[in-house]
Amino acid sequence: MWNPIIGENAGKIWQVLSEKGTVSITVLKKETKLDDNWLYLGLGWLAREDKMAFILEGRQVKVALKE
Repeated sequence: MWNPIIGENAGKIWQVLSEKGTVSITVLKKETKLDDNWLYLGLGWLAREDKMAFILEGRQVKVALKE
């Protein structure tokens, strides 16, 4: 069943990435104030919509909006 909170959290993530560009998951979590579950559900939403880019820098994963 679809949960509107996931869409709202995806919007929070999108807003942070729109303002800050490429960020680590840690920064994204701090900026959105989402717990792990809601953060990853929102990222999954955006990834499914093909809006996300995932960048591996060393051992760290960063995320950004696709252009």
